[in-house]
Amino acid sequence: MPSSRHDALNQLFRDRPEFAVELLNDVLGLALPTGTQVKLEANDFNDRPSNDFRPDTVITLGAPHAPAHGIIVEIQQDRTESKRRQLPRYAAALWLMLRCPVTVLVICPDARTAAGFTGPITTELPGYTFQAAVLSPDQIPVMTDPKEIATHPDLAVLSVMAYGKDPAVTRAFITSLGALNRDNAAQYYEHAYSMASFAVQKLMEEIVSTTWPVHSPFAREHYGRGEADMLLFILSKRDMRLSEAQRAQITSCTDVDQLHRWAERALHATTADDLFA
Repeated sequence: MPSSRHDALNQLFRDRPEFAVELLNDVLGLALPTGTQVKLEANDFNDRPSNDFRPDTVITLGAPHAPAHGIIVEIQQDRTESKRRQLPRYAAALWLMLRCPVTVLVICPDARTAAGFTGPITTELPGYTFQAAVLSPDQIPVMTDPKEIATHPDLAVLSVMAYGKDPAVTRAFITSLGALNRDNAAQYYEHAYSMASFAVQKLMEEIVSTTWPVHSPFAREHYGRGEADMLLFILSKRDMRLSEAQRAQITSCTDVDQLHRWAERALHATTADDLFA
């Protein structure tokens, strides 16, 4: 089952498919067409006759009925030979369907996995050697300039994923969200939070709690989420079973003081009902 990091990474490209073109051209040094329509496509297709394929995201560049280039975005968090050999199949199937050049962009959150997908893949078809465009964490820029972050928030999310243990990177990212409208700020924070390690998530919560007033909508939603996660963790360690309604009451709560009161009760409660008494 895909992880929250996988889903958040994939959603970046589904929300703004132009980001894939920017990464390929500006970070990985390719020369894909620019100044043309970029469109998210359905990600299920087949290789005619029978095999169905479902990569993470499919993007086309150019006119809908005459695309100039196809992009397949794959999020890979571990390297297996079967996953590696699936990539040339994806490329060939989409090429058959679009009849235009196809690039497979592989996003890897760790360098070891990226190394496993880098390099040519020789297939059993004579003359068909495939090579993906692989983005490794060490190719992601360290972003601490607020203006740069506000201009390229998608790339800044990846910077937090790769370098978020550095407080300067995480603090710059969160501070720069103030330059975006509230909905976009919340969305990018959510993506970065989902991709981050537990340690970086806690750092993000601490920064939010001091950067924004706790009464602000942004802080209530995201600092409160961290407190709710910690409360659920405490309850799980104490083997307390929650009903669906009780769990929803905790996860939907944005009142930080109330979450603190529940957390204090959780340390001594014997049943979940005691928590809400």
